This record gives sequence, structure tokens and C-alpha cells, in this order.
Amino acid sequence: MNLMIMTDTPRSDPPANFSSTPVDVLSYAVADSELGRVLVARSAKGVCSILLGDDADELAANLAGRFLQSMPVPNEAAVKEDLAEILRYIAKPSGGLDLPLDMRGTPFQRRVWEKLRSIGAGWTVSYMELAKRICPPANPRAVAGACAANPIALAIPCHRVLRSNGDLGGYRWGIERKRELIRKEALA
Repeated sequence: MNLMIMTDTPRSDPPANFSSTPVDVLSYAVADSELGRVLVARSAKGVCSILLGDDADELAANLAGRFLQSMPVPNEAAVKEDLAEILRYIAKPSGGLDLPLDMRGTPFQRRVWEKLRSIGAGWTVSYMELAKRICPPANPRAVAGACAANPIALAIPCHRVLRSNGDLGGYRWGIERKRELIRKEALA
């Protein structure tokens, strides 16, 4: 048996900080709207986040915290059309909001979000009613949790879900924004 040892072979190991996992780049931009600041982010698949707030830096930090395996990159050109569509919807919700979405969540969250997308502008449901529409029927608290985890405000209209007694309940983006969205949609 002959054993050959090659000592002049260069190492081809990647550096220690190298990751073979492709980087998921999220392009995003922030604009002013009637509801405050709005951040829209998109992946190669579609819009993965619409965030509402008052401060652009807080919205960008929120985006980074939600998508830890992704690299958010400010890129207004990449989201220009999506952002224009969202701003048009905020100003006049009667036209609806139809964007290609990249819904990232658990299978249960995605089922809830799909049901939410079937609720038309101007309509509301209770958490209980929405829970009954999920197959198999879900717990209303679990449905409320899926609504709270929704990273795509407006396009997944969790603002259309109310408490069983008709009260607005909570809204991740602020109860006043929820009230204003429901009011505007009712006029549409």
C-alpha cells in the first residue's frame, strides 16, 4: 500500500465567518402617509412587510428584528410601485390593495392571514367568527395571536377584526390607526 501525502496543496476551506446559505435581501423604503410613516419591504417573491408607525428608524429596526435571517437594504426604486399602491390605498381604500405577497409565518398564521384577505373593505368580523372560518376551527385567542404577528399591515387586513362585543380591541399599529382605517373603508 502506497500512501501519498501532498503538502503543497492550497487549502480551499471557506473562511470561518463564511455562510453557504444564500442571503435573503429585503429591499425597503419609508414614506409619509395619512396614517403616519409607512415602511414597505419586498423580497424576490413579493411584499413581505408593511409596517406603520411614527419614526422611520424604529420601523427599520422593527423590520430587521422581524426578519433575522434576512438583510434589509434601503432601495426605494425596488419598492416604488408597491409603495405607490399602498399610499393610494391609504388615501382611498375603495380601490382595494392587491400586491404579490411573501407571507412568512407558521402554517397556522398563514391560514389565518389568508382568511383575513378574504374579508372585503368595509366589512369586519369578530375574532370568534374568524376562528370558525379556519379549518379546522381555531381558538379565538390563537387567531388574535396570528393577527398580532402579522407583518403585512393593510394587505393582510387584521384591522378588520373586532372583539365579539364590537369593540375595536387592539391593533399593533395603534388603535387610532385601526379606527381610521375602518372609518375610511366604511365610506368606500
